[in-house]
Amino acid sequence: MFIAGFPAGPWGTNCYVVATGPGAECVVIDPGKDAAAGVDEVVREHNLKPVAVLVTHGHVDHMWCVAPVAGSYDATAFIHPSDRHLLTDPMAGISADSAQMLLGGNYEWAEPDDVRELSDAQTLELAGLGFLVDHTPGHTQGSVTFRTPFDEQDVSEVMFSGDLLFAGSIGRTDLPGGDHPTMLRSLTDKVLPLADDIVVLPGHGEQTSIGRERATNPFLQELLDGGTARRSTRGL
Repeated sequence: MFIAGFPAGPWGTNCYVVATGPGAECVVIDPGKDAAAGVDEVVREHNLKPVAVLVTHGHVDHMWCVAPVAGSYDATAFIHPSDRHLLTDPMAGISADSAQMLLGGNYEWAEPDDVRELSDAQTLELAGLGFLVDHTPGHTQGSVTFRTPFDEQDVSEVMFSGDLLFAGSIGRTDLPGGDHPTMLRSLTDKVLPLADDIVVLPGHGEQTSIGRERATNPFLQELLDGGTARRSTRGL
């Protein structure tokens, strides 16, 4: 499997390009602000053909370039229905600080030509790969993660966690559509049962693993201990 990831834009959002290997079709995950050029570079260097754009949630730092990337390669965009409205009205889901960063810009927003909606436990067969969708609300109402089999180097799966889970932290829940108890339920139901060997590729920051987070992440540790964690969180 081929996975290329790079941070893009003022929020340092990780964008990922995933394929079975060079010269194949590929999937782009979370092309945020200023990600289009990085996607184009990866695609040209490895002779790839994007066929789908997967969005973990509707915050602007994760889907700013969804329409340009999908349009450039005639690719299909996938997003959960609870966040679909943010494709055309992204300002409805961002913080005051993020809105301040965008003031003075002349921005126009439009949905991609081909948008399909995701559902919990759905399996997407794209570019020769299978992606299992887990609906994980809390950061936003329509947040999802994507897991795909890896089966190399003692890794069973790779999980693209968006802003659900980070190395040492979780996504913030104080933005429109966010809810802390819901976030904790998503972590309890959809993260804690996973195998330790799953590699986590988050929306921001460095990669980690389920085992590492289970052992060191204070939020997961408090959930395992039956507590309610309210430490510092991350996200747009």
